[in-house]
Amino acid sequence: MSDTEGRGAGRSTGPDARGPAPGPDVETGTPAGGRDAEADPVATPHQRSQTRVIVARFRRHRPAVISLVLLIATAAFAFLGPYVWEWDHLVHREVPGNQPPSLAHPFGTTNAGHDVLGQLMRGTQQTLKVALTVSLLATAVGSVWGAVAGYLRGWPDAIMMRVVDVMLVVPLLVVVSAIGGNFRGGTTWYAVALIIAAFSWTTISRVVRGVVLSLREQEFVEAARAAGASGARIVFRHLLPNAAGPIIVAATLLIAVAILLEASMSFLGFGIQSPDISLGLMVDNARTAAFTRPWLFYPPGLIIVLICLTINFIGDGLRDALDPRQTMVRR
Repeated sequence: MSDTEGRGAGRSTGPDARGPAPGPDVETGTPAGGRDAEADPVATPHQRSQTRVIVARFRRHRPAVISLVLLIATAAFAFLGPYVWEWDHLVHREVPGNQPPSLAHPFGTTNAGHDVLGQLMRGTQQTLKVALTVSLLATAVGSVWGAVAGYLRGWPDAIMMRVVDVMLVVPLLVVVSAIGGNFRGGTTWYAVALIIAAFSWTTISRVVRGVVLSLREQEFVEAARAAGASGARIVFRHLLPNAAGPIIVAATLLIAVAILLEASMSFLGFGIQSPDISLGLMVDNARTAAFTRPWLFYPPGLIIVLICLTINFIGDGLRDALDPRQTMVRR
C-alpha cells in the first residue's frame, strides 16, 4: 500500500470528511451536528444524549442539587407563601407591636405593627425579582456586546472593550447608590433592577468575547461565511448558541451579585423604600436591634446568605456539567 493510500485509509469517511452536504446544512454547519433547527425543530438523538449527559453531570454534584432544592423552596416561600399566610408586609392595626416570636407570629412583629413573616415573604420576593431581572438584562446586553466585539475584532473590538474597561474600574456600589439616590422615597424594584443592570453587564461581555474569539475561526463559522450568511446571522445563529455554557454559568453567578448589590443599596437607603420592603431594607430597619430583638435582624440576613450560597453552588454545578472536558458520568 502506498503512503497516499495509507493516509487515505486512516481518514474518517463520515460527513465531516466529505465537507458540508448540499442544501440548508451548508450554512449551518454547527459543531453540534444534525440539521438546522429551523428545518427540523425536533431534537436529534445526539442532542438528547447531550442533554442527558449534562443533567447527569449536574446531578452528581450534590451541593448543587441540594442548593437547587433550597432555592426552589425559597422561591416558593416568597411567591406562594403570601397566598396562604394571613398577614402581608403592611402595617395592620390588629397586629400587636414589638412582639417576640409566637404561634400567631412565628418571627415576631415590629414596633409599627408589621408581621415579620409577611415582611420576609415580600422582601424575599422583591429581592429575587430584582436579581432575576438584573441577570436577564445584563446577560442579554453583555452577551451581544461581547459577541459583536469578538467577531469583528480590529478597531471595533478595541473601542468596545475600552468602554468595558472604563466601566469595570468604576466603583459599582457608589455609582448605583448615587443614581438610586435621585429616586429616594419612590424607588421601585424595577427601577433598582435597571440601575444595577446598567452597570453589571461588563463581566459577561468579557467572558463571551473570549469564547467568540476561539470560535470565530472554526470550520462551522467558515462554512456559514462561505454560504453567504451575514455577520449578524453568524453571531446570533452560530456563535452565541455555541457560547451558551459560559453564558449560563455567568448569568447564574450574576444573580448572587445582584442580590448583594440590591441589599447594599437598600441598606444604605438608596434602594427599595417603604411602604415596600426588601431583605436589605429589613436589615437596615433592624440594625439597632441585632442584640435586643434578634428576630428582626437575623432572619433577612440569613436568607440573603442562603440565597447567595445556593446560587454559587448551582453555578459551580453548572460549570462542571457544561464543561466538555467532563466525560465521565457515574451510573
